[in-house]
Amino acid sequence: MDDLYREYILEHYRAPHNKGDLDHPDRFAAYANPLCGDRLQMSVRLEGDRVADVRFNGSGCAISQASASMLTDLMQDKTIDELTHITKQDIFDMLGITISPARIRCALLAWEVLHKGILGESEDDEEDL
Repeated sequence: MDDLYREYILEHYRAPHNKGDLDHPDRFAAYANPLCGDRLQMSVRLEGDRVADVRFNGSGCAISQASASMLTDLMQDKTIDELTHITKQDIFDMLGITISPARIRCALLAWEVLHKGILGESEDDEEDL
C-alpha cells in the first residue's frame, strides 16, 4: 500500500495542482524550512469568507511540494472557519505514508503557511502532534 501512496506523492510533485501565482490575492504568506531549504508561498483569493482560488509556489522535496498540492486541493471552496479545522493529522492522512521525524517539517510546511500565515494563528492556537 505504501508504494501506491508513494506514487501518488510523486504525481503531485511532478504535476502539482494549483501551482502558480494569483494576481491581487486577499491573503498571502511565505515560509521556509531552514533545516532543509524547502520554500513555499501561498496566495488566496476570497469571495466573502470562502476560498475562491488558491495557488502556491515554492521549491523543495517531493514531500513538501506534494503536501502543498494536496492541501490547496482541500482548501478550494472552504470557508475560513473550515480552514481552521484542518489539522496536522489531516496532512499526514493525505500523504498516506509514515513520515520519518526528519521529514515532518517538510510535510507540514504547507500547513504552517496556511495556519500561521494565511489564517494568522499563533503558536498557542496550534494543536500538538
